[in-house]
Order: sequence, then structure tokens, then C-alpha cells
Amino acid sequence: MTFERMWADIAPVGRSATSQGYFRQPYTSAEMELRSWFAEECARRGLDLERDGNGNLVAWWGSGDDAVLTGSHLDSVLDGGAYDGPLGVASSFAAVDVLRDRGFTPRRPIAIGVFADEEGSRYGLGCLGSQLATGLTTPEQARALRDRNGLPLEEVMADAGLEPALGRSAWLDRVGCYVELHVEQGRNLVDRDAAVGVASGIWPHGRWRFDFDGEANHAGATRMEDRRDPMLTFAMTALAADEEARRAGQRATFGRVEATPNGTNAVPSRVAAWLDARCENDTMLSDLVATLEKRAGERAGLDRTRVTVTAESLSAAVEFDPDLATRIAAPGGWPIIPTQAGHDAGILSTAGIPTAMLFVRNPTGISHSPEERAEMADCIAGVEALADTLAELAR
Repeated sequence: MTFERMWADIAPVGRSATSQGYFRQPYTSAEMELRSWFAEECARRGLDLERDGNGNLVAWWGSGDDAVLTGSHLDSVLDGGAYDGPLGVASSFAAVDVLRDRGFTPRRPIAIGVFADEEGSRYGLGCLGSQLATGLTTPEQARALRDRNGLPLEEVMADAGLEPALGRSAWLDRVGCYVELHVEQGRNLVDRDAAVGVASGIWPHGRWRFDFDGEANHAGATRMEDRRDPMLTFAMTALAADEEARRAGQRATFGRVEATPNGTNAVPSRVAAWLDARCENDTMLSDLVATLEKRAGERAGLDRTRVTVTAESLSAAVEFDPDLATRIAAPGGWPIIPTQAGHDAGILSTAGIPTAMLFVRNPTGISHSPEERAEMADCIAGVEALADTLAELAR
């Protein structure tokens, strides 16, 4: 199957020789190489490739409106897995090949999309490309973003050879529904002994920046009782996040920390830390974050430090079109399961486009890590499931 060839082509791109993880951040050389690969695969199939001013790519099979859009993203988190994103893109091409081999001619156009900066690993805002395409993030908001090197989005895009023109994408008006195939980022399908599943919805989630301010001082000469150490306040807040999330059966993670001045022999003056929180519903999410902010403030009072909390992104709960999910799941008898991970599918659903997701089993249950996996047999099953779904929707 062509999927195996494509997977062999893209597997080395952006892969670390030491960790075996992937570094495919938006508009870096690795991600741009995958964009070139996408264009080559479009040309191989005679698909019309469209590029918008938000960094998104859309390949069209057929003309007209009410298209069935599929696809995913090509960027990765830092030291991420191979399958998160690219599996959906390669599977979309392979599904088109399957349909053509069957002699299928779509009544509705079929499109394959690649959304820019889905992971938010460069600019801190997840699903940036689809958020701009749908208008859920404005050009003004995007222009205010800076990466870790202080570089603005439009400058980075231009340096990569693109032509930025941020704003709602005109091609979106041609889309009637969206189906995204993705590797599962958990063990639900493993526990069910199922190769493929269908998503019911996405937990609400967001990212918050916690700034802990104290006083820089000498690590040796400063008595413990004289310190105003923001690292201590942060550490206790991280422990509180774990405690509160476990108590509620939810998710809370401090995965990124920056200390200033970041010296081994100095008490830091500031610690910036980013919280990723995800809950079953919007109320539980707001309650969890409010509790953590309260506990951080209480600890700051004991440590004689200060804490400021800033919401950087927030995505409400998403319920995918239940009729569409049932329609897709029924022929294969696939289970319908929730997901705690954010996806471009959630953004399109929020924007009012009927949306569904297919998951392919991940035997490790690990994602955003080099240990992320999918067996080739399950990948092929995912391609067949996607092809059947596209045929059902585009006939």
C-alpha cells in the first residue's frame, strides 16, 4: 500500500539521533521539508494545492462546494512522537488512493488539509492555523504572539518563504464537513482490543502562565529564613496541581518552567511556569484553575513572594456531531470514545462545521513522546476506515 511508502519517506524527517523523538516545530527546516513532501504527494495524484495566508495547506480532489475535508497537521511538540499529526495526513492520501483503486468518483469534492502549528509548541497557542482559518483567533491576536526567541509569527513565516496574510480563510466556505484521523493519545482502544475508534468529543482545556516573583540572592550567603524564593512557591504549586487533579480525577500538568537568572548558585528572582489543565467539563476546569491560583497565592504569602496568573489559551468542551459519529462508527462496529487531547477537529467543530474523528490504536498509550507507537496493521486498518468514511460522506 502507498501508505507504507509514504511513511518510510517521512519517518527520518526531523528525527533526533539521540532520543529518536521528533523536532518538527512550525516553519523550521524539518516542518518545511514535510510541507514540500505534501506538495509532491499532491502533484503525484493530480490534486490542486491551495495555500492560505495562515500557513495552512489544502489539496482538492474535485471542484465545487460542500466538500468533505480530511487531514491533520505536520508539526510536532519538542521531542515528540512520529504519529501525532503526520499519521492523519499520510492516511488521507492513502485513503484517496484506496478510493481511486475502487473506481470511486466522489459526488462531493474531497480535500486534504494540513493545519499550521497545531501543537502550539512555537507560539504557545494550540491549533493556531485552524483558529486563524475559522476566525476564532484574530490577526491582531496572532501578530502579538512571540516565540521563545522573541520572533513574531509573520516574520517567521516570511523568512520561511511563505506569504503571510492572516485572517479567515476563504477555502473554509467550500467545506461541508471534516473528518480527522489521529493516533489515539491514550489506552482506550488498547483496553477495548479495537484497532480503530471514533471520537465523541474533546475535554475542555487550556494553558495558563504562572509568574512567581521573589528576590534574587546568593545561594550560600543567604539564610533559608531570609529568602524570598519563587522556586519554592512554584514547587509547592506544582505539587498542589498534582494533588487537586488526582482528587478530582482530572488533568493538570506543569510541563514548562523558566527560571531567572537561571544560575546554579543563585536564588532566582522569578520563575515562570506554564500549566496545562484539562477536565471533563467547563465548570470543573474553571474550578480546578481557581483552586490552584488560590493555593499558589496562599503559598506565596508564606514565602513572601508574589504570583500572577495569566490565561494564554482556553478551549471549551467540544461535542462532535453525534449523528455523524454514529454514522461513521456503525459500519465497522467501532467504539465511540472521548479524548482529552486538543485537535484541529475541535476548532472546526466550534466554528460550526460538522466534524468527526477517527482514532488508530496506540499500543503504548504514550503520546507527545518518542515512545508513541502505532502498528502498521492498525495504520492500514485506519486507512481503510477513513476511505470507507470518505466514500460514505462524498457519495
